[in-house]
Amino acid sequence: MKKKKVIFDVDTGIDDALAIAYAIKSRCLDILGMTTCFGNVTVEDATRNTAYVVQLLGEDLPVYQGSSEPLNGGELYLEVAQRIHGMDGLGNCLPTVDERRDSPQVDAIRFIIDSIQKYPDDVTLIFVGPLTNLAKVVELAPEVIPLVKEVVIMGGAVTVPGNVRPHAEANIYADPDAAKIVLQSGLPITLVGLDVTMETLLPREYVTEWEKSGSAVSQFFANITDYYISAYKNFKPGIRGCSLHDPLAVGVVLDPTFVDTKTMTINVDIEGEEIGKTYEGEKAANYTINVCLAVDDERFLKHFLTTLAFEQ
Repeated sequence: MKKKKVIFDVDTGIDDALAIAYAIKSRCLDILGMTTCFGNVTVEDATRNTAYVVQLLGEDLPVYQGSSEPLNGGELYLEVAQRIHGMDGLGNCLPTVDERRDSPQVDAIRFIIDSIQKYPDDVTLIFVGPLTNLAKVVELAPEVIPLVKEVVIMGGAVTVPGNVRPHAEANIYADPDAAKIVLQSGLPITLVGLDVTMETLLPREYVTEWEKSGSAVSQFFANITDYYISAYKNFKPGIRGCSLHDPLAVGVVLDPTFVDTKTMTINVDIEGEEIGKTYEGEKAANYTINVCLAVDDERFLKHFLTTLAFEQ
């Protein structure tokens, strides 16, 4: 079976790290490179975290640093993210790492454009953070839009409440202007939002199994996920685990039948009291989005755990 060529854009916090592990350990994806953005952490920390996770997993993938702030400037909303992901973005579990690690001399936006042009109709883009890098691609090189095979985005809350605001999901809220550009660009998008990701809970008992493995990799992922679950319980007392937001986006690339979708036109509020809100708007001829509205959470969770196999 031919591997899918993918570019994976992250703002590496805990669920990003789990998604990176899922993508790498699936052995079904040809990851051309990782690109980073601000979001859960600063872009510098996202780049550091991504490089660390990739190296921990024994891979040698290029990591390209991208956007450090929203498309039109403005505040980085790190306070809530730090309570969920830790001050370092990885549950305060990141060991001392070599900050001098050489990075590719091409920025994330240029890398994405060049890769799409090099492999027309053959690149899947997975975006699990703010959409700033992709909005810049659309603005700088609109000619690549019809050359993209598919785009899978973790973001939005179309039919359910948000998480950072009652009306808004974190990745969209972090840069609503970028989200509006991307979601109305005509790119072939599948939107994996809170509508489905909140149904994908990872119970703590599976994390306990990772702890028993004894390997450095399994212990690291057990530690960061345990932190994530504890943070979830602070926000949602009684919840039985943590949501696998970013891993589900990877899951949809690996097996689209994990979800049921509906074709919709999605609008994004970029001003007013409900900035960052994603909702179905008037039908438009030039852009529609496949919005995930249901998920086979048990089958997805089984596939996720089997793929990671930290307990082995």
